[in-house]
Amino acid sequence: MRDYAQYCPVALASAVLADRWTPLIVRELVLGSRRFNDIDRGLPGISRSLLQQRLHHLERKGVLERIPVARGHEYQLTPAGKDLEGVIMAIGEWAVRWMFAEPQPREVDPVTLTWWLSRRLDHDRLPDQRVVVEFDYRGDAPARLWLVLEKHESSVCTEHPGFPSDVVVTTAPVALMRVFSGITTLARATAGGEVVVTGTPRWVRALGDWFLWSPFAPAVRERLVGA
Repeated sequence: MRDYAQYCPVALASAVLADRWTPLIVRELVLGSRRFNDIDRGLPGISRSLLQQRLHHLERKGVLERIPVARGHEYQLTPAGKDLEGVIMAIGEWAVRWMFAEPQPREVDPVTLTWWLSRRLDHDRLPDQRVVVEFDYRGDAPARLWLVLEKHESSVCTEHPGFPSDVVVTTAPVALMRVFSGITTLARATAGGEVVVTGTPRWVRALGDWFLWSPFAPAVRERLVGA
């Protein structure tokens, strides 16, 4: 990794964080990913070998540590790594203020979007029973995914989970990303037909209450109000 040979805090931080993909890896850790495959799932486009290199670099720099668990190991942020949460949020909020625009199809991967949704659940609001939400993504690259919701955990399935779907969300990935990012609300998107939600009526009505949406959604809404 690059050493700038400058006695400057910004140079020191850049030597740790400024390589491609590294801030996004830290973002994934800040948002709760612990396993290698979970981090990889949130970063479509990175090779697994490069991800391994970046994680090793962050470990050597004291940003994260590998913790042995029953099956392999997990990555956890050190106190120095946890201190970067405010940095990651500040970078994202700065981008919202100055360069954030409408999502483009090439920027929205259905698997990654569904994975992000699974990490932004309000578990206190989930029903006590299991609920299966099926996502029927339409467009140039159609995909079908399932989010199996339990009170204390959830899982994303790329193949049928073996349980019937309680709710079916039919949409283009970009339309659902607009909801997730805070550009619009689920209620407005369904009213306008961009997102169609069908299934068990009580779960259809409750669906929007189960998600916390993007951590940057408040900044997006604030920007739209001030526009």
